[in-house]
Amino acid sequence: VTRKITSTVAKTKYGFANKLILGNLNAKRDWGYAADYVEAMWMMLQHGEPDDYVIASGETHSVREFIELAFQHIDGDIAWEGKGLEEKGIDEKSGQILVEINKDFFRPAEVSLLMGNAAKAKKVLNWEQRVKFTDLIKMMVESDLQLYKKISS
Repeated sequence: VTRKITSTVAKTKYGFANKLILGNLNAKRDWGYAADYVEAMWMMLQHGEPDDYVIASGETHSVREFIELAFQHIDGDIAWEGKGLEEKGIDEKSGQILVEINKDFFRPAEVSLLMGNAAKAKKVLNWEQRVKFTDLIKMMVESDLQLYKKISS
């Protein structure tokens, strides 16, 4: 879902899309940067004894929050109107509908909250997440903006 969000935000900026259509905006996830997790895997391989570890940010953020921060990166402020399947995310400046809900995108066995505890990895491996949630969104949106900027030129 993160890639769909950041890609659509960039497409919106350059006129390739006009709205993001998603399912459950209230689902909360523990998002992290892949390179941080690869570093943790490398540290596990270097450790003298095999063991099980949870690698996670230890923070939870909703899909809604991800959307808001992604659009803010292109100077878009989302105002939410309506409820349930009728909820819409509207650009406060233009009044354009940027986000809509579609029941087909709801997961049948939705888990409302996913969050890991990496305390053992921190203690034993001295691992810490480096890229924070807001920085992750910024990196992803910037990458997609560069892609669609090239296409629009």
